[in-house]
Amino acid sequence: MRFSEIKNHLKKFRVGIAGAGGLGSNCAAALARTGMGTLVIADFDSVELSNLSRQYYFTDQVGMMKTTALKENLSRINPEVNVVIHEVKLDKKNIPFIFWGCNIIVEAFDKTEMKEMLIETVQNELPGIPLIIGSGMAGWGNNEILKFRKIDNTLYVCGDESSEASEDLPALAPRVGIVANMQANAVIELLMKSF
Repeated sequence: MRFSEIKNHLKKFRVGIAGAGGLGSNCAAALARTGMGTLVIADFDSVELSNLSRQYYFTDQVGMMKTTALKENLSRINPEVNVVIHEVKLDKKNIPFIFWGCNIIVEAFDKTEMKEMLIETVQNELPGIPLIIGSGMAGWGNNEILKFRKIDNTLYVCGDESSEASEDLPALAPRVGIVANMQANAVIELLMKSF
């Protein structure tokens, strides 16, 4: 199948991204490069200098809201992608409204409790919408333990599912990027099945 055919197919879809940090920003960049039609991105944080080690931002964007900076970067990659941003902290009440109409949602949070809340909310309020989460990407090396796993018909996980980021085991750009691209690849795989 030619890239033009893939791009024409993917432009029909709407993908939600919950969080615009290491996973979310890099996943969004990969999806924009493939010609995804609409990306709905939600985050409440601003770009910090420390984010540049693993997130898809630049030094002149430090201090900007992540969603605004990411929309700017994605438009430079692919001006045809429709980027809808929400500068808000996601919670059980706003998730159904923000991600209504999305074909797939990508989870890109740092905190376990936020991941659990998103999974529960999507499964209860947006049943049938696939959710692709990231779990376990801290450190470096060990590429062979990074994997994609289907948990059920609507829940998928990318990562090693064990390595948590800490001061002694930080999240570094290579593994974060691999997992973010695994998430993007899973999105494309699911959407291409309907070709």
